[in-house]
Amino acid sequence: MSRVRVKICGITTLSDALLAAELGADMLGFIFYAKSPRAIEPAAARAIIDRLPPYVTPVAVVVNESVEAVRRILDESGCLVAQLHGDESSAFLEALGRPAMRAVAVAEMADLDAIPHYPLARAILLDTKVPGQSGGTGRTFDWHIAREARRYGRPIVLAGGLCPENIADAIRIAQPDAVDISSGIEAAPGRKEHEKMRQLFAAIASGRTDPLIET
Repeated sequence: MSRVRVKICGITTLSDALLAAELGADMLGFIFYAKSPRAIEPAAARAIIDRLPPYVTPVAVVVNESVEAVRRILDESGCLVAQLHGDESSAFLEALGRPAMRAVAVAEMADLDAIPHYPLARAILLDTKVPGQSGGTGRTFDWHIAREARRYGRPIVLAGGLCPENIADAIRIAQPDAVDISSGIEAAPGRKEHEKMRQLFAAIASGRTDPLIET
């Protein structure tokens, strides 16, 4: 299996963004959803994105926006990929005409049945299903379910409650193409704790695992 990619989500400050890039983040997520405690305006995101190195991909996290609104957010912020966390359909992705990841909320194996309905999504992001919440729950789900998602032959991004203490086990069990981390490395919503960020990347690099967790 190739190197797992890392997305650090909920970025609101330049210092957090630059440290994430320095530590090896492949993607940074900017949340354009007013109800999120990590929300940011497109202009503020642009000020950060314009300072990023060219090898880091900025991602716009959106929830139930119109096609026109998502295009505007991408253009104004400088984000290159949309991450769709609402009720967006396959037709929405087709109309958008921009690179996009589709989030799928997961609580049980049957939830993976949604994956084939999004053939135009560049990747499928699996997050924990919590009624009334559109991602960002800070809770894990059964990583063996995420491992089963690989049978669909789609790039899989694992999210939900990941942190320095469990990231190596999550990768070992789920075998995702990428991981998405937000609340597990925060000092407060939208503010990363830099030492936790360093611990996260060290844990990913070392492959430390908890022998009590079954594979």
